[in-house]
Amino acid sequence: MWRKIFLFIWAMAISFLPGAFGYIFTPKHSNDVWYNSLNNSVLTPDGWVFGVAWTILYILLGIALYLIMVRNNARISKTRAYVLFVIQLILNGLWSYLFFGLNLVAPALICVAALIIVSVWMMIVFKPISKAASNLVWPYIIWLCFAMYLNGTILFLN
Repeated sequence: MWRKIFLFIWAMAISFLPGAFGYIFTPKHSNDVWYNSLNNSVLTPDGWVFGVAWTILYILLGIALYLIMVRNNARISKTRAYVLFVIQLILNGLWSYLFFGLNLVAPALICVAALIIVSVWMMIVFKPISKAASNLVWPYIIWLCFAMYLNGTILFLN
């Protein structure tokens, strides 16, 4: 039982890493001159929505990772699932750095597109290990598509 509790906490901590990293670069309140000067999509939500959405998504990813970690099926290797999970973590954090840290909108758009591809691949790889884990990745992919739209709109309008 303690092993499963530890794995759950570990999975959650890992899943929140890009959020913790990205928080360093994310605009705080109205003091980000660059971001506030951009023309945004009319569908851009208020800033607080991003915090709530990402918190929920990181929790879902943490649960998905936990389900992969505790699944005991000797016939299925979990290595590819773990590698893809780590790649999506890196791309997720990289997007924040590119967009907010370096103000590079076009490279950030390429990054989020790669993140979507990797996340879909990860979802597919998760499915034979844990269908529930695979299903938990869907909201993340949908949000990433919305993020790509927002990023693309900023690139187009500015």
